[in-house]
Amino acid sequence: MLQDSGVPHADDVDDAAADPADATATADPTDPTTLDPAAMRAHYRDEGLSESELAPDPFAQFTLWFAQATASGLHEPNAMICATADERGRPSTRTVLLKRHDERGFVFFTNYGSRKGREIEANPYVSLLFPWHGIARQVIVSGTAERTGRDETAAYFRTRPHGSQLGAWASEQSSRVASRQELDRMYAELAARYPEGEDVPAPAQWGGYRVRPETVEFWQGRENRLHDRLRYSRSEGGGWEIERLCP
Repeated sequence: MLQDSGVPHADDVDDAAADPADATATADPTDPTTLDPAAMRAHYRDEGLSESELAPDPFAQFTLWFAQATASGLHEPNAMICATADERGRPSTRTVLLKRHDERGFVFFTNYGSRKGREIEANPYVSLLFPWHGIARQVIVSGTAERTGRDETAAYFRTRPHGSQLGAWASEQSSRVASRQELDRMYAELAARYPEGEDVPAPAQWGGYRVRPETVEFWQGRENRLHDRLRYSRSEGGGWEIERLCP
């Protein structure tokens, strides 16, 4: 674990378990009525994040942090919360998986007919959040989403496991389905049509979105809730400005 980078560790919780105000000391895990969210507190290290440590652009900084999150052993460090909103501003969120990132933006794949797909078509402004709680870090991306090209979608689709390829055909994501059995039946029909080893084409309604960031915030947990928040914002000249935000 990245214990020199603001990572909470069992030895650094200041004997929190002995504190009667700590939820872990008073809660009975077999009795959910004793769990008090207000008493649940994490303790962070003093090591923080300074402007002098940052890369000149958010893409290089993200590459560094993503590598460190992966090396720390976090489960699915590429999992990110994707927030969208419809044309009336009503928000929705879900977890998606980052599949590519470079200086052009952050890419994920989905069914274009899903709720997020419909909302992005109506309102392209989205937010992505990487919740790396295990190392006391977050990355928050705000920007606009646009579809990737079909060649890029097809190239990625060919790398997916066979079952995941069939699943993309079987599921009309976010639409109603009569039962689990109906979903399994559709999958079985596709498995018979496209047996293992046979090429499965990418569905026309399935593809990628690339989120082009306008701001990228890097959040590092600190003691006493005085966390470090450093945000990159696009400048009018096409470069990046860095500003510190209050926690």
